[in-house]
Amino acid sequence: MKNKNVLDNMTNVYPTLTKSSKKIADYIFAHKTEAQYMSITSLSEECGVADATISRFCKSLGYDGYNSFKLALAKVESTQLSDSNISVYDKITNEDSIVSMSKKLYALDIAAMKQSLDLIKEEDMAKAVQYLCNADKIYSFGQGGSSVIAREAWARFITVTPQFHCIDDNHMQALAASMMQPTDVILFFSYSGSTKDGLDTLTLARNRGAKIILVTHFPKCPISSLADVILLCGSRESPLHSGSIAAKLGQLFIIDILYNEYCRQNAAFVEANLDATSIALATKLV
Repeated sequence: MKNKNVLDNMTNVYPTLTKSSKKIADYIFAHKTEAQYMSITSLSEECGVADATISRFCKSLGYDGYNSFKLALAKVESTQLSDSNISVYDKITNEDSIVSMSKKLYALDIAAMKQSLDLIKEEDMAKAVQYLCNADKIYSFGQGGSSVIAREAWARFITVTPQFHCIDDNHMQALAASMMQPTDVILFFSYSGSTKDGLDTLTLARNRGAKIILVTHFPKCPISSLADVILLCGSRESPLHSGSIAAKLGQLFIIDILYNEYCRQNAAFVEANLDATSIALATKLV
């Protein structure tokens, strides 16, 4: 069954669905584009059902779980894009020239930053920066594609503070989290907020009393329950475009805001460290 169009599958089995499953199907039929970008928790809240009900619904259609169902939905949307009012989501086609393709990507990247800007809550950003300012040690973590963003944050902050550390390996992250103190802070990047390794690592850190700043797209993702403050990044990323540049730009924008506000809050300290790091880098130039 799952080799067929997922929407056709839903239509065919609709009369046999339970009342709860029909609520899920009705929502997806009415929000085909939006649904592919939603976490299972977000969809369950919109439909008024439990997460487990959505999992059973997906399996009843022949899919391994919610993620494979979303992938099938994204494949349908990629061939019949219905988001006609949002030009930034125009599909790149084989007929596009390089310039046309570039314009579509430009629109998507700019939209990611605009969406991130619209999602900013000043009190949350201020709280996050205060955690960074008061921390003895700051750890920048991410897994998979998000580890690249975590390293970018470290590379930015290391020019102004020696408190910043970055660990790429999941096992080493777990070891560091298990030894953290209440004066330590984790800056954690996860677009989905739904990775098992992330949940495990942050649970260890939470048990040790460390503060957690989560940068994600989904405010009600599984990891969010462990965070002291959540900073939302823009860009709607479908299962077909995991790790997209647009999603990374949304996260990089958040890093830039954190960095610049940190510098404003610690002007003298930052100026002295910038002098030291600038001199160190100057010797590397030819």
